[in-house]
Amino acid sequence: MAQAMVIGAGVAGIAVAVRLALKGWQVTVWEANDYPGGKLSSFSQSGFRFDAGPSLFTMPKLVDELFALAGLNPTEHFQYQKLELACRYFWEDGTVIDAWADADRFAAEVESKLGVPREVLVRHLAAAKRKYESTKGLFLEKSLHKWGTYFQAATLKALIHLPQLHLGSTMHAVNTRKLGHPKLVQLFDRFATYNGSSPYRAPGVLNLIPHLEHGIGAAFPQGGMVAITEGLVKLAKGLGVRFELGRRVQRILVEGNRAKGVVVDGQEIYADRVVSNMDVVPTYRRLLADQPAPERVLAHERSSSALIFYWGIGRAFPNLDLHNIFFSEDYAAEFEGIFGGAGLLADPTVYVHISSKFEPQDAPQGMENWFVMINVPGNQGQNWDAIVTVARARILQKISRILKCDIAALIRSESILDPRSIEARTSSYQGSLYGASSNARLSAFLRHANFSSKIQNLYFCGGSVHPGGGIPLCLLSARIVADLIPAL
Repeated sequence: MAQAMVIGAGVAGIAVAVRLALKGWQVTVWEANDYPGGKLSSFSQSGFRFDAGPSLFTMPKLVDELFALAGLNPTEHFQYQKLELACRYFWEDGTVIDAWADADRFAAEVESKLGVPREVLVRHLAAAKRKYESTKGLFLEKSLHKWGTYFQAATLKALIHLPQLHLGSTMHAVNTRKLGHPKLVQLFDRFATYNGSSPYRAPGVLNLIPHLEHGIGAAFPQGGMVAITEGLVKLAKGLGVRFELGRRVQRILVEGNRAKGVVVDGQEIYADRVVSNMDVVPTYRRLLADQPAPERVLAHERSSSALIFYWGIGRAFPNLDLHNIFFSEDYAAEFEGIFGGAGLLADPTVYVHISSKFEPQDAPQGMENWFVMINVPGNQGQNWDAIVTVARARILQKISRILKCDIAALIRSESILDPRSIEARTSSYQGSLYGASSNARLSAFLRHANFSSKIQNLYFCGGSVHPGGGIPLCLLSARIVADLIPAL
C-alpha cells in the first residue's frame, strides 16, 4: 500500500490523515509532542480543566463532514451545541452588549444599547454573508496556486462581486462608513483578530468573518474544544492511521526534486507523499534546510501572537458568558502596539473564555476556569518576563474595574502561555497564531501554497498556508491538500 507521511498532529494534520486514509493511503502522523492536537490541546491544574488553545468554534459542519465521509453518523461521535449568545462585550463606561447569534435579536440589542437603528446592523450582516458566499469558492475552498481554479464558476462569481468586496478599503474604514457608532465599529473591527490581523490595515473583504459567527453560527463541543482533537484522532485511528507521538521529524528526504519520506531519530523512513502540518517557516528552515526556500513568502509579516493566563477563579460570575470581551479605550493604539512596534498598550483589550459555563465539571463547584488572553506581537527577543508581569497587572486592573471586584484575590491557580512557549510547543514561527498576517490587500494570494512548486509529492496544510489560520480554515486546508493527492 502506498505510504503517506504527515508531519504534525495539529487539527489540519489529523484531518488530512483522515482524508488520505479514506482515499486508500497508509498514513503515519509524526508529532514531536507526546500529545496530538498542537494548539488544540487541554490540561488540568488544581481541579480546573483548560482548553489550551483555540476557544472559538465556527463552521462545525467541517468536522461533521469528516465523520460523514467515513460513513459514520457525526452525531454519534461528536456532539456540540450552537450558541445563542456569540459573545458578551464590555466597555469601561458600563456599556454591555450581548451579540446574539440571531441577527434580529442582535440588532434589537444594538438599537436598545447604542441607539443604532436595527436595519443598520441587519444590512451589515447581510453584506458579510454576500462577501462570504461570493468568495468562499475561490479564496477558501480551492488552491489559489493552480491555474485551473481561475477557470471555474467560483472565480467568475467572485469577479462579479468584486466592487462589493472592498479590497481597496480597510476593515475599519468600511465599518466606520457602514456602522457609524464608535462602539459598534470597534465590535466589528475585532473580527480582524480572528486571523491575527489589524482592522486598520486588513482589507475590507475580511468583513465576511462575522458571517461565520452570526450567519453560520458559533458552537461549543461537548467535552470542550479538545473534543475536536479527541474525536478526529479516534476517527483517524479507526481508519488505520498510525500516530507516532513524541517523535520529532528531523528532515524531509528529497531526492531528485521529489519528496521521498522523512528522517526520524536518524532513521530514513520512506513514503510516496509527504504533508507538512508544521508552520511553513520552520518546515523550510529545519526540515528542508538543504533546499531553496521561497524567501519572499517566508518574509511576509507574521500574525499577532497571544499572552494567555489560565486562572482558576474562586467564585462564579453570572454576568459573564462563555465568550467575553473587555474592550480597550484606544483600539487603534492597541493595534499599533502589536504591528507598529509601539509595544504593549497600557489598556489592552482582554478576552475571557469560561468553558465551565457549559461544562461545569471543568471547575470545582461554585468556581470558574478563566482563559484570559490579550493579543501581542510575535516573539522577536523581547523581555517577555517583564512584559508578562506588567500585562498581568494591567489585565487584572481592567477586569476588576469593569466587574467591580478584586479578581486577583480570587485566583486559586495559574498557568501562563506567552509567544516563547507557543513557539516552543507548536513550532509556530515567532509564536504567531495564524502564520502570515492579512494586513495587505492581496494577502490571500501571498500565503504559501498547499503544495511545493519545486519539490514533487510535498504538500502543506495548517494555519500558516492557504487559506489561513483558525480551526475552519485549517480544516479547509486539509481538504484542499487531500483533493490534490490522487486516490488509490
